[in-house]
Amino acid sequence: MAEFSQQRGKRRDDSGLGSVLDLLLANARLVLGVSGAAVLAIATLAVKRLIDRATSPREEDDPKAEQKSLEESWQDLALIKATPKPPKKQRREDLSKPLLSPAPPPAPADAYEPRVCPAPPELPQVESSTPCCLTLQEKLLSHYSIHLPMSEEQVAVAHQLARSICAELQSFLQNKCPELPFGSLFLSGPLLDGLGALAADHIHFMLPVVLDATLWSLIPGEDTVVRNPQYWMIKRTDLEYFPRGRSPWDRFLVGQYLSSNVLNETLHKMLVASINWPAIGSLLGTVIRPLVASRELRLDVKHDQVELSIGLFPVVEMEDKVLLAAPPEGLVENLWLESFGRAEVLKVKELDAGDAGARQHCLRILNGVCRIHPALHKLSGSPLAHVILHLSTTESDWAEESLATRFQQVLEELVGYLENGVLPCYFNPKVNLFCDLLEEEIEEMGFLLYRAVSEPGLLLTEK
Repeated sequence: MAEFSQQRGKRRDDSGLGSVLDLLLANARLVLGVSGAAVLAIATLAVKRLIDRATSPREEDDPKAEQKSLEESWQDLALIKATPKPPKKQRREDLSKPLLSPAPPPAPADAYEPRVCPAPPELPQVESSTPCCLTLQEKLLSHYSIHLPMSEEQVAVAHQLARSICAELQSFLQNKCPELPFGSLFLSGPLLDGLGALAADHIHFMLPVVLDATLWSLIPGEDTVVRNPQYWMIKRTDLEYFPRGRSPWDRFLVGQYLSSNVLNETLHKMLVASINWPAIGSLLGTVIRPLVASRELRLDVKHDQVELSIGLFPVVEMEDKVLLAAPPEGLVENLWLESFGRAEVLKVKELDAGDAGARQHCLRILNGVCRIHPALHKLSGSPLAHVILHLSTTESDWAEESLATRFQQVLEELVGYLENGVLPCYFNPKVNLFCDLLEEEIEEMGFLLYRAVSEPGLLLTEK
């Protein structure tokens, strides 16, 4: 009986709410006109749907009630956030309709003449860098030409500056740690490989750690304490025959494993306290500052033409693996991150060379989009490259004329991967490139990209 009373009360509430909405919408049509009432109706419907979902009792026996997908949430949010506004400008499909008043009926004599839309009264025009009538292909090319490229002079300055700092750091390490067999430092990153946005703000210094293969072996990621196939361990072997001290890298051992954390801490102390960066910066006409309070091995460089952020990464190459001293945050300090960066660059360029494709062009635009939208920062780089490589296995036409189509397909693929929370690595499907993303980050990225699937131009505007 109590349940019945509650249901009746709910129906009365619903009926009352419906009456209020009907009255509101009826009056809105008189006051706001048809388009204004439509706007209000859509917004009201979206809010009512969310209220109904929040107030309706959850059915205990219905398993679907607890399995609401991310996509359904993005649809509800998109309905509210993307509620259409009365148009200020005509869209291409509305060029035959006046914006402010209905067109007068044509005279009988003109029945078979082409219908000409009367010019609307003059309205204040909002300046735009790209006309609204551009196709997505034209918008992408315009965005690329305006926002992404650096001048040749800036690129040359960035290259020369990075090489000079790299040479100074190499010389310091050879003098400070002659007993450690570091290899030759080399440059990497978006500015060098051409796959990122064409900006000089991120350059990587790769510092090879040369190991004797007879004294060291790799432990697969699945067998490590974190059970993550992307994080490996490097084990010291044959300690009974070759005791500690036989390898110069034994000083960085924790247990029987080469500790990426201990190595990074040693290098961080050198960068912060041992190198005379003011003198080097003065010599190069720059200001160079190491990051003191960060675990990262990073230098901030300011020049009158460019600003650089330089990251230093110790790297081990063994058994066809490229491992970076970049352990996950936490108490685990012996892990090495497998990097697929070199393989990504080679594969994308190889595919483009085989069919004169626009994969690199598309990837640069996508990386640029992620740079201007804070919510998408963690998608730049490797995840985007792997989505394009996956898509290349099913889509063979990557000609320049298909750029807009492929761009939109990448957005659709990203929404699907985010909904599942899994982006398999192209080179090792057991590796999930989304494993380090938080649920809140996935939802924020998914909502933005879900809207962009139907309106990709949203991503080409600064945020």
